[in-house]
Amino acid sequence: MVPDIASHQPPPGTGHPVPPPQAAPSNREDLRAVMAARRDLGPDYEDALVDSFLDKLDVEIAARVRNEVAAQLAHQPPRGQSKHRDGAVGMAIGSLALGIPLTAIAAQTSGATGLLLAWGGIIAVNLAHALGRRHQR
Repeated sequence: MVPDIASHQPPPGTGHPVPPPQAAPSNREDLRAVMAARRDLGPDYEDALVDSFLDKLDVEIAARVRNEVAAQLAHQPPRGQSKHRDGAVGMAIGSLALGIPLTAIAAQTSGATGLLLAWGGIIAVNLAHALGRRHQR
């Protein structure tokens, strides 16, 4: 059984280091068994015994890494939500920033028709952006 190393992490913001976890009792027993087998079988089987032990150790390390990654990901907010909010705010600010000069130019050159066309275009772009975000979720 692989211990969950996420439980060995220091509490956030404490700054206190936590000593690394001790080798699992099964690993110590396995290593002792490999060494006893080497004594019994002789040096001809040494490479096979070492490879077998290292393979088991690789599996355990991979499981520990998966546990750690899962623990880290559990503490992070989903990535997509903040990006969508930032995009919506940027679109709103950009629309207002472009809307002011477009209003002045359209009203001066084309009157009410130009004003309606300018703001109709801004509204259409914002609507398309909102619908596009809705489909991405």
